[in-house]
Amino acid sequence: MKRIPILLIPAIAVIASMSATAQQGVAPFQVAETGRSYSRLADAVDAIGDRQGTILIAPGSYSECAVQSAGHIAFKAEVPGRSIFDGGVCEGKAALVLRGQSAAIDGLVFQNMAVPDGNGAGIRLEKGNLAVTRSVFRNSEQGILTAQDPGGEIVIDQTTFSELGRCDRGLSCAHSIYIGDFASLTVTRSRFERGNGGHYVKSRAARAIIQNNAFDDTRGQATNYMIDLPGGATGMISGNVFVQGQDKENYSAFIAVAAEGRVRSSAGLAISGNDASLATGVDRNTVFLADWSGDSIVLGANRLGRGLKPFEKR
Repeated sequence: MKRIPILLIPAIAVIASMSATAQQGVAPFQVAETGRSYSRLADAVDAIGDRQGTILIAPGSYSECAVQSAGHIAFKAEVPGRSIFDGGVCEGKAALVLRGQSAAIDGLVFQNMAVPDGNGAGIRLEKGNLAVTRSVFRNSEQGILTAQDPGGEIVIDQTTFSELGRCDRGLSCAHSIYIGDFASLTVTRSRFERGNGGHYVKSRAARAIIQNNAFDDTRGQATNYMIDLPGGATGMISGNVFVQGQDKENYSAFIAVAAEGRVRSSAGLAISGNDASLATGVDRNTVFLADWSGDSIVLGANRLGRGLKPFEKR
């Protein structure tokens, strides 16, 4: 089995051992444009309002949460990987509930998010554009969960999703990433690992660009597909490394297209240059791409390990 790469920048790779706390007596949330600092993240968000601004977040561990209802706001760690949002949720949804015009997340860590409906997330995006980079989502029910915004675009880069997802308590499953009806989802240079159920990426966006990521399921627990495009999508899936582990709720495919019905055309969806294999010690037959759409998907050259069938129409 080809060793799956570790796609983490150094600042993020070390955060698992950190337990930083906010500096005593220093307001940790600073609006960069005014230089004013706030003790509560929500107050910093309210100070920006419907304008454009950047909130610089000091190193520390916070039980804070905030709702962005307007404007363009960037939430940026002063030191990537050292500003940790730990368990605090707003509106029973997420640490950051976003429904402004746009939001950007840079260098933040979200962990231990849980709520009664089983959808506790680091980010709940309800409308607008979202960019996430150099961040970590871990040990929660969901990493990123969205509502519907057909005009919105989501970009995720250099980010790690670990120990996320669930399918228990008789509730609908949660996933590492679950994107609703958005215009597009782009995920690049990111890592997905140790899922606790559901899919690693589930997206209903019209267009999906998923490139140069690592999907390491070797320590997953009762997981499902690596990538699920349940209503179909156009776009590209390329340059990714996939390793499927032993403990699967559903091991029938790595990538699924239109498994919940053909909502839109997937014609031209290009899938090539990926590396997919079973983890060491896993002995089964499965399928790399399972397609329910019936559209003309462009399945190019992919490096497939033992037991993997390239394609199956369902």
